[in-house]
Amino acid sequence: MRLLHTSDWHLGHTLYDVSREAEHGAFLEWLLDTLEANAVDALLVAGDIFDTANPGAEAQAAWYQFVAKARRRLPRLDVVVIGGNHDSAARLDAPDPLFAALGVRVVGGLSRAGGALELERLLVPLHDAKGHVGAWVAAVPYLRPSDLPPVADDAGDRLVEGVRAVYSQVLEEARRRRRPGQALVAMGHCYMTGTELSVLSERKILGGNQHALPVELFPEDVAYVALGHLHKAQRVGGREGVRYSGSPVPLSLAEAGYRHQVLLVELEEEALGRVEALPVPRRADMLRVPARDALPLEEVLALLEALPAWDADVPEWRRPYLEVCVSLPRPEPSLRQKVEKALEGRAARLVKLTPAYTGTGGALADARPGLSLKERTPEDVFRARYARDYEEPPSEPLLEAFHTLLTQVQEESR
Repeated sequence: MRLLHTSDWHLGHTLYDVSREAEHGAFLEWLLDTLEANAVDALLVAGDIFDTANPGAEAQAAWYQFVAKARRRLPRLDVVVIGGNHDSAARLDAPDPLFAALGVRVVGGLSRAGGALELERLLVPLHDAKGHVGAWVAAVPYLRPSDLPPVADDAGDRLVEGVRAVYSQVLEEARRRRRPGQALVAMGHCYMTGTELSVLSERKILGGNQHALPVELFPEDVAYVALGHLHKAQRVGGREGVRYSGSPVPLSLAEAGYRHQVLLVELEEEALGRVEALPVPRRADMLRVPARDALPLEEVLALLEALPAWDADVPEWRRPYLEVCVSLPRPEPSLRQKVEKALEGRAARLVKLTPAYTGTGGALADARPGLSLKERTPEDVFRARYARDYEEPPSEPLLEAFHTLLTQVQEESR
């Protein structure tokens, strides 16, 4: 049977106040086409459907529309979704009666009855093209510290061992239910050891990323583990069947170089057959000028003016996001205006302007060390602060303006 693994949609996300709604809409349409073209039996979404716990109406509408379209186009498709650390567990679980009627399993948060895990919600049978159960999924959502059972004081890291205990219980019940020829699959939204994370767009979870979970959490009889949280697609611990699918769109400028994808997983009875990465088309590119480091303003402006002209027939939301990095040996009060003028008519939209200061970067104490603050004149302090950012000395007009302000302050304080 065939599974498709994706995660970290972050519907409702904005990049420097620019809405990603159109990009997410394009991805969801592509995902529907991909599910149909590859005759997928089950869709696994490993958390972070939404970007925030209180998503806007547009983000919620995109989610519900996707579920409705998937059910119309692919009536036999099994859909299993778990909550992530960005999601509100209660919000994801609220439509459960409706989703259950549609044959969609959403596990927003871990639930207990009388202190015991509600295993019925966490265990989901997956059906092949003939309607037979081909696999069982242990659908464990993002686990908060309050979700974890108590462990013995000498058991090691309380959080890691608590997560291990939850998975052990759910997987053991899955083993009890499955029959020969049926694969064991697990889902999780967590941070695993030996992985790379995008610090600009991923929140630390559980007790912080120092509480990384070991890959041994998933025994070898688990054919595939569909993970979410890390936005960079990657294997865990060198195991082909323990994977982060990564986010389908870059969620920060630092993720521009990631290969955003979904994973097509083929199971051969109880074992993993193969995993194929399906690249997600990039609808709006991300640019950095210059491509590396920073350059003086004059060189940056020349590079911006050389960017391709914008085609008015292309939708605004497809204009590339642009970060501009400028080396500043002196203050440039009109920096943004000069950059925006150079971009007029160009195929890019400025979302981040990053100045790279060329000064010493040192503290006040590094300038003429040994002198106390009382022994320094206001001009000494001003020059030291200026030298921290700029390699050129302050101009005479700037010094004159500083002394004018200093005189006014001194006179007002008398």
